[in-house]
Amino acid sequence: MRWALVKVCLAVTAMVVVAFAVPLGLVVKELARDRAFADAERQAATIGPALAITTERSRLQRAVASTQAGGDGRMAVHVPDEPGEPGSGYDLGKSRAPKGELATARRLGRASVLAAPGGYALLQPTALSGGQVAVVEVFVPRGVVTSGVTTSWLVLAGVGLALIVGAVATADRLGTRLVRPAGRLADAAHDLGHGELGVRVPEDGPAELRAAAAAFNSMADQVVQLLAGERELAADLSHRLRTPLTVLRLNAASLGEGPAADQTRAAVAQLEREVDQIIRTARQHKTHTPSGCDASEVIRDRMEFWSALAEDEDRTVRLAGVDRTVRVPVARPELGAALDALLGNVFRHTPEGTAFAVDVHEGGDASNSVIILVSDAGPGIADPAAALRRGHGDGGPGSTGLGLDIVRRVAESTGGDLRIGRSVLGGTEVRVWLSLNGVGSADPGQRRRGRKRKTRGRTRPKEPAEH
Repeated sequence: MRWALVKVCLAVTAMVVVAFAVPLGLVVKELARDRAFADAERQAATIGPALAITTERSRLQRAVASTQAGGDGRMAVHVPDEPGEPGSGYDLGKSRAPKGELATARRLGRASVLAAPGGYALLQPTALSGGQVAVVEVFVPRGVVTSGVTTSWLVLAGVGLALIVGAVATADRLGTRLVRPAGRLADAAHDLGHGELGVRVPEDGPAELRAAAAAFNSMADQVVQLLAGERELAADLSHRLRTPLTVLRLNAASLGEGPAADQTRAAVAQLEREVDQIIRTARQHKTHTPSGCDASEVIRDRMEFWSALAEDEDRTVRLAGVDRTVRVPVARPELGAALDALLGNVFRHTPEGTAFAVDVHEGGDASNSVIILVSDAGPGIADPAAALRRGHGDGGPGSTGLGLDIVRRVAESTGGDLRIGRSVLGGTEVRVWLSLNGVGSADPGQRRRGRKRKTRGRTRPKEPAEH
């Protein structure tokens, strides 16, 4: 598509340049020619007054020498014979026109231009006082006729080439804007076909491609939900077989001894192992199925729930950054639970009437991340590090009750982190940093601490999150 646009633009621009540049070049050539001959006619006309007064050779010679063409040796005057005085005529200056053309110019009485060696000759008939006709000849070199034409043509060629290059560059830029989103959509479809269920497409580019990207993301979400539902159904159906299998196992145990009884008990045991394997496989796929959601939509949904309580407690609420689609690699239920934990802490640990805000920031192409800020105008947290440790679940004395463990786990599941600071409202600001490519926090130490926390979480049972 990109090269097709470039070739079409190149062909159209080239045709336009040729359609305008060629006629304009011919016009420039004709203008230069007309300018040269008009100057020759002007110089020939300067001899007319002298011829009307006298045909004396010396005086005409001085008049010819006073002109530019005469000084350059490019002017000749052909004086005819006086009436009744054959042989009295003469030629003044170097002539380049044939005698026959001179006679024709005298007979017709109008100026004419004819080709001569090295250029052109302008023949200008001039009437004398005795009724005869003299001919003033002005030689115009070929270089004078074409003066400035080559330069003008080069300028036209440069302008045309610049137009073609600019049009091609513009077409290539537009083609890139069209092709890049389409390429991302094709790559995402390829990855989805190979089982990468968490792949999503940024909704940018032209309106049609944005609509296609939104449709693809919605389709991928539906595929994830359908697969999760099917696996859950398979696990549930398999789990239902446990009761009849238990009865069969008990009945098989009461069969006594013998080959048939042993075969029956072996078959029942094999069937139990197969059912257990089906349940484990279904649960494992369900747990590790990558998914994502629109953070803006989830935040708007949860804020509708909490806004009623905020109105009852006379709290001012500010919501920013949720007017556009912001996709994050977190399942919708998990992100909703994390938001409920953060907003519940605001209502639980700040006085009524305390304002709070929820902001969503996209880090752009360089950082490839999304930041969710929940800030309030409450008293704040004296020791944020201790709050995070308690949120991790040590449950020691003096716990503040800020249940941040669920939020931290959601952030670290994407390679991000959770931090607590002072908000611009004067109270607490909780920053949830979600990485879109799983590269982890920008702080190496924070990444190491996150990995250690995850390791500890695998080696001991998780404690219930505090809210």
